[in-house]
Amino acid sequence: MERRSFLKKAGVGVAAGALAAPAIAQGGPEVKWRLQSSFPKSLDTIFGGAETVSKRVAAITGGKFQIQVFAAGEIVPGLQAMEAVQNGTVQACHTAPYYFYGKDPTFAFGCAIPFGMNARQQNAWMYHGGGLQLYRDFVKTYNIISFPAGNTGAQMGGWFRKEVKTVADMKGLKMRIGGFAGVVLSKLGLVPQQIAGGDIYPSLEKGTIDAAEWVGPHDDEKLGFYKVAKYYYYPGWWEGGPELDCFVNLKAWAELPKEYQAAFEAACHEANVDMLAKYDALNPPALRRLVAAGVQLRPFPQAILEASYKAAEEVYEETSAKNENFKKIFTEWKKFRDEQIRWFGVTEARFDSFMAQAIRGPAPAAKK
Repeated sequence: MERRSFLKKAGVGVAAGALAAPAIAQGGPEVKWRLQSSFPKSLDTIFGGAETVSKRVAAITGGKFQIQVFAAGEIVPGLQAMEAVQNGTVQACHTAPYYFYGKDPTFAFGCAIPFGMNARQQNAWMYHGGGLQLYRDFVKTYNIISFPAGNTGAQMGGWFRKEVKTVADMKGLKMRIGGFAGVVLSKLGLVPQQIAGGDIYPSLEKGTIDAAEWVGPHDDEKLGFYKVAKYYYYPGWWEGGPELDCFVNLKAWAELPKEYQAAFEAACHEANVDMLAKYDALNPPALRRLVAAGVQLRPFPQAILEASYKAAEEVYEETSAKNENFKKIFTEWKKFRDEQIRWFGVTEARFDSFMAQAIRGPAPAAKK
C-alpha cells in the first residue's frame, strides 16, 4: 500500500516537474542566426568567445535559439564583420571594434584606446559608468547594438627585430599596428602598417616590417613570431584592457523574443568573464616557454612611454576638435579613466607591486 502511494506521488511529482520546465524551452520559436567572427579558429581563446556565446544561448533556450559561428573569411573577411552585420548579411559578429577606426575613430571606445583602462576598469566604465549607453547611442547610427563579450587583459607591446632604447630608435621603423596606436606612434616617426593576422609572420620573416604587435604570449606563441623576431616588448600601452564585442543587427535584435534577448545578453556577460580568465591562466606558461626558447623580454624604456603618452594626448585633442562623436564619449571616458587610475593606485597597484617584489625575494646583496 505504501509502495503504491509512493509511486503515485512520484508520478505526480514528475508530471509537475515537466510542467515546471522553463517556458522558454517549451513554447519559444526556433531561431537560427549566423555570427561572423573577426578571428581564425586557430586562435582558440579569442575565437572561443563567440563559441561561448553560441553554446550558452543554445543551453538556456533548450536548443531553440541556435547561433552558428563562422571564422574570419568563411562568410566575409574578419575586418568586414561589422559591415556584414550592418547590412544584414549576418545577424551578429564578434570583433574588436577598433578595427573600424577608419570609419570613425569613435568605434575604438568599444575596445581600447592608448593609455586607457585595464580590463576591470573597462568593465566598470561599460556596465556602471555610463559607457555602454554612450557607445550604443553611437553604433545605433550604423544599425547595430553592441554587447561586451570578451577581454584579453593588458596586451604585450609586440615583437621587434632589433632593440629600441630611445625615441630616436622608433623613427623609420615599419610596424604592424593600426588604429589610434598607429596614429600616435607616427608622431614618433614610426611607420604603421595594416596587415592581417595571417600575413604578419611572413612579413616579419622577409623583413618587410621591422616589428609587429598581436595579443600576448598564448596567441603570439601559436603564430610563431618568436622564430623571426627576437625582442618581445611590454606593455602594450595601446591596449590596457581591450574589450571584444558582439555587434547585432538592430532589426534582428528587435525580432528576438525578450527571453532570447536576455539569454544572448547573459551569454555575452559569460564570454566577457571567461575570455579574460582563460588568457590570465594561459599567458604565464606561454611566456615561460617563449623565454626558454630564447626570446629577449624587454620593457619599453621610460622615455618612449612618456613620448607616446604625450603624443596620445595630442591625438585625442586633435580628434576631439574635428569629430563630435568622439568628443562626446571621450569627455566622459577621460573623467572616468582618471578617477579609476587614482583609485587603483590606492589599492590594486600598491598590492600588485608589493606582491611582485615579494615573490621575487630580496635583491642580492652587493659584492664588497
